[in-house]
Amino acid sequence: MTSATPVNLMGLDRTALERFFAELGEPRFRATQVMKWIHQHGITDFSVMTNLSKGLRELLTERAEIRLPRVALDQASEDGTHKWLVRVDSGNCVETVLIPEPDRVTLCISSQVGCALDCTFCATAQQGFNRNLSSDEIVGQLWLAARQLPELRISNVVFMGMGEPLTNFDNVVQAINIMLDDFGYGLSKRRVTLSTSGVVPALDRFGDVCDVALAVSLHAPDDELRNRLVPINRKYPIATLLQACQRYLDKQPGNRQRVTWEYVMIDGVNDSDQHARALARLIRNIPSKVNLIPFNPFPGTRFARSSAERISGFRDILMAAGVVTITRRTRGDDIDAACGQLAGEVQDRSRRPVRMARLQVSA
Repeated sequence: MTSATPVNLMGLDRTALERFFAELGEPRFRATQVMKWIHQHGITDFSVMTNLSKGLRELLTERAEIRLPRVALDQASEDGTHKWLVRVDSGNCVETVLIPEPDRVTLCISSQVGCALDCTFCATAQQGFNRNLSSDEIVGQLWLAARQLPELRISNVVFMGMGEPLTNFDNVVQAINIMLDDFGYGLSKRRVTLSTSGVVPALDRFGDVCDVALAVSLHAPDDELRNRLVPINRKYPIATLLQACQRYLDKQPGNRQRVTWEYVMIDGVNDSDQHARALARLIRNIPSKVNLIPFNPFPGTRFARSSAERISGFRDILMAAGVVTITRRTRGDDIDAACGQLAGEVQDRSRRPVRMARLQVSA
């Protein structure tokens, strides 16, 4: 095996690492040894990996590397939230957010530089789209966060940062494999959540290879409104999306899962009593939980957050209909780290105009 370009081992899951070592003429168990050094011990220097022979360490130095994205900016919120601006190449940065709670520590990671789906209420969408992140750039965010704040043990990972994970399918799956692996980060499948806006064919494929928790960015109970808020709905309307979600649940062992529906509360747009009742009817036959997310403003948006009273009224209607509903507490908005605010630094290559929200709000 000869290669002019060193192989970055950071983003290789156990299967890929076993293949790499087989090509070097090494036994398969080298993969688990190296995974533990990288992801559990935080070691990126092959010379320190003392349970490898000196010859193998020298060979790895020639043929491989452990390359990480770099932290360009570290911001701490008054509420304990941390946001890192992570540089992934000379022109682009993504954002990663760590949210500590008394019972868990959640890391929100990005899967793309920007996003091409153009959801009208999201700051990331206004940046355009540049490229997919590689698996090493995705899992590298977890590696960095674990070393930046070692006193906080990360228990949950959510793919709710920049980008649509299912349009970066292979790299996201490989990164998840590393997160779940006992020789990687050993996270529970229930504590890794993939959030999607509804790329139906990829969701079906994802259900064949992964069974992590599923969150869906719904934000509207009918196609007319969702077409304007979440444009991918024009290709995969709500009925099609709900059927795909049920198929995903049906593939999971023991049918223990439920879908978390993410619903951003936007004043005068999607927050009426009628919307709440329509949402309850829409999801009544699917094991569900609803996360109500107060809209988080960003520069240039024309939207406003629903009032606390309106959000409570919306929640009460869903709860009365038997729908488990949680109002997400806004975290990190003083450092633009709250849901919908992540923007990073994106060199837009999508060639689409950045358009601001121009919703016609019905009375």
